Amino acid sequence: MEVAKDRLTAAAFEELAMPLFDQLYNFAHWLTKDRSEAEDLVQETYVKALRGLASFQAGTNFRAWMYRILRNTFLTSRTGLRVASTVPLDADDAPEIPSSAGTPESIFIEKSQEHLLQTAIDELPLHFREVLLLCEVEEMSYQEIADALSIPIGTVMSRLSRARRALRELLQKKLGGS
Repeated sequence: MEVAKDRLTAAAFEELAMPLFDQLYNFAHWLTKDRSEAEDLVQETYVKALRGLASFQAGTNFRAWMYRILRNTFLTSRTGLRVASTVPLDADDAPEIPSSAGTPESIFIEKSQEHLLQTAIDELPLHFREVLLLCEVEEMSYQEIADALSIPIGTVMSRLSRARRALRELLQKKLGGS
């Protein structure tokens, strides 16, 4: 990373930011539940990050900085954290046909379980969902999550614990368990 006077250059920004694109899009898609909104959110995140490049401090966590920008952009662009309740049925959203040698029954069961988990995660409150996704899907450390969300590390740990408990309870309810 080229740093001149403790500032990130545009070339260094591109080198650091472009590998994060897919991860940021996935997180944005989980937050917005809509492909086109997620694309817009990621694009807006990159624009804001590039404009605010001078505010990035060398030696700090660039990935967490980008996630913080994405999250803040999401929160400020939605009045009252409105989340769309409909999902477009585009051909691009169609599930991929697995190339495994599984039987149609086993493939159906696996897809049903995936759908059940995604539905349960979508039902979690935003503050639980984002911590859970950053930890489990994006594999961020507690410190990275704390930096990305601008919350203390203890809050990350307690929210993650509560999110896992809430997810477990939602899944048990959906499966007809106690």
